[in-house]
Amino acid sequence: MAYRLSLLLLLVLLPLSRGQAETVVMDLQQAVDRALQVDPRITEKERHVDLARAQLREVRGAGDWDLSMNTFLGLAPKVRGGVFETTNTDGTKSIGIPSDAFDISGLSPWYYLEARLIKPLHTFGKITHYSKAAAGNIQVKRGDIRLARAQTRLDIAKAYYGYLAARDTRRLLDDTQDKLQAALDLLQGWLDEGEGEAKQSDLFALQTGAALIQRYRAEAQGYERTALDGLRILTGLGPNDEVQVADKRLTPLPLPEGSLKALTAKAMTQRPEVRQVAAGLDARREFMLAKRSESLPNIYAGVAGSISFAPGRRDFTDVSIYDPFYYAGMTPVIGLKWDWNSGRQPAQVAQAKAELDATLALRDQARMGIPFQVAEQYHAVHSHHEMVQKLYQGSRAGRRWLISTYADFEAGVEQTDKLAAAFQGYVAAYGDYLRVVNAYNMHVERLRVVTGDIQ
Repeated sequence: MAYRLSLLLLLVLLPLSRGQAETVVMDLQQAVDRALQVDPRITEKERHVDLARAQLREVRGAGDWDLSMNTFLGLAPKVRGGVFETTNTDGTKSIGIPSDAFDISGLSPWYYLEARLIKPLHTFGKITHYSKAAAGNIQVKRGDIRLARAQTRLDIAKAYYGYLAARDTRRLLDDTQDKLQAALDLLQGWLDEGEGEAKQSDLFALQTGAALIQRYRAEAQGYERTALDGLRILTGLGPNDEVQVADKRLTPLPLPEGSLKALTAKAMTQRPEVRQVAAGLDARREFMLAKRSESLPNIYAGVAGSISFAPGRRDFTDVSIYDPFYYAGMTPVIGLKWDWNSGRQPAQVAQAKAELDATLALRDQARMGIPFQVAEQYHAVHSHHEMVQKLYQGSRAGRRWLISTYADFEAGVEQTDKLAAAFQGYVAAYGDYLRVVNAYNMHVERLRVVTGDIQ
């Protein structure tokens, strides 16, 4: 009884344990690793590779043994009399063909089977060229997997750095709002007590700034939640799971090494698109040659035979007599099969040639476009890196400006407009710093993609 109760409790609590929320702490690489395992876009590309491999097996299988069979059950007329002696319907016998020879006097079941077992000996390049084209297609599809993995990393980086930027911005605004509220309370006390040179317009000015802070805080919090939800979905976590990032704050990535010339040369050898174009050219060329081979014959060898049996008919042992309803035969064969169409086949070759020319144009486009993409991201990375350095210094100076101005304001020796300007300058400098760091990190990630670093 106790064992049954324990088993019942286990069955009841097991589904509940599966549904409990999970708290996952991960850095960027851990998030990328999780996303690469669950991203359906990558799975789709992997299935396309499986399809291409199956197509290659199908093409190579065309050179194996081929068994074709045809069988049916039908009806055959019965035979009256012998070969030369016939029997009339009235029972009399005569020599020759009777007048009622074509009248059906009875039916017999007819069993028929024909079979061919053949193997191509020489296809004049059809199997070879189609096989090479299918193998090139596999390489193209593998390149799609690399592109999908790179896109997944970019999506994770966008959500991860976007979350850090939004969270740090919200923290900045929280800190600023606390200081601004303290200044408002202090100014309100001076107005209530009639001390100092406080004016009602100063209070309105700070209240306006506080409202703007709350507005931008709400916006930053919305971005923060959106990025966190995106990170949760991309990494395959449930809607009730809690995601925490390992980084305490948003920091700029190290500046990538290498000159523009070196990175461009690297991209022209490592980019998946470059390998895809090369494999695609080989595949298109082989496909065109295969279409040309379609106008040539196939030489084959094998065994062919057939059996026809109608039990209601007489078995003639004379080999000179052939009854299509009652015979059996089998023989080894060697043959030539030729399917030639003067209109269709040249058109197919022209189509394959056009596809080859289009791939050649795509190769030329890649040779021009890839260096520009590398240059674009290279210059963006270096310019944003310089911006990050300057804004970091500016944000530190802005914080010192705010602290010193706030201290003077508390001491009653600084005007409200100066404090408002310090608040505005600090928030603008540090907020812009966070925005630029986020953009810089994303440009670094894109530079890795366009140079082929991300596999």
